[in-house]
Amino acid sequence: MAQLAESGSNPDVDLLYDINGLAKHAPHWFDRVMEFVGEWGLLLAMVLLVLWCWSSVRRRGGADAAATVAALVWAPLAAGIALLVNIPIRGFVERPRPFVDHQGLDVLVSGKTDFSFVSDHATITMAVGVGLFVAHRKFGLAGIALALLEGFCRVFMGVHYPTDVIGGFALGTAVVLLLSPLATALLTPVMKAVERAPRVGLLIRARGTAPAGREALIPEARTEHTEERDLAA
Repeated sequence: MAQLAESGSNPDVDLLYDINGLAKHAPHWFDRVMEFVGEWGLLLAMVLLVLWCWSSVRRRGGADAAATVAALVWAPLAAGIALLVNIPIRGFVERPRPFVDHQGLDVLVSGKTDFSFVSDHATITMAVGVGLFVAHRKFGLAGIALALLEGFCRVFMGVHYPTDVIGGFALGTAVVLLLSPLATALLTPVMKAVERAPRVGLLIRARGTAPAGREALIPEARTEHTEERDLAA
């Protein structure tokens, strides 16, 4: 409680001490697991989730496969754009890491010398999560859940304030949703062109699947050719 008293009436700092305090009472092995999960594990999980979603869309095929893959491509691109947007934000705010100004934190990751606001990890994971939600609701909900866990881990590790995480969530979400119409308009025609290509079309839909419109037209075309042969005979 001594650390809480030092924070005064700032709820951001109070919550930081409350969440990071869990690390002090956790077993050493659990802290090491949280360190890996919060630094690299959840980022890797987001990559695997995107690939899983792509594989599912590819196997399903259908008329909307190209548009869905375009939305999936946009998710990591949006995360990259959000990181670029964060560069001037960090330089403008210049908020030190919480362990610089506050004593008694259990910092699980060393070497963090850059500014704290906003959290890059929170920005990346939420951008990918929301991007997934635009492409596929079920996978998107899983991605957003992973992003929320990432935000908790960053505070648990003592390297970010809660508001750093909230700012990252807001930034990632804003970039995805605000630029999504433009990205969709640019990427969907590209994915449709890829879908029509002889070899690389397998990136959009698996062998044996076809857009719904094409599946409906092929039997009709065969019927017409059969009727023409019967009439000629």
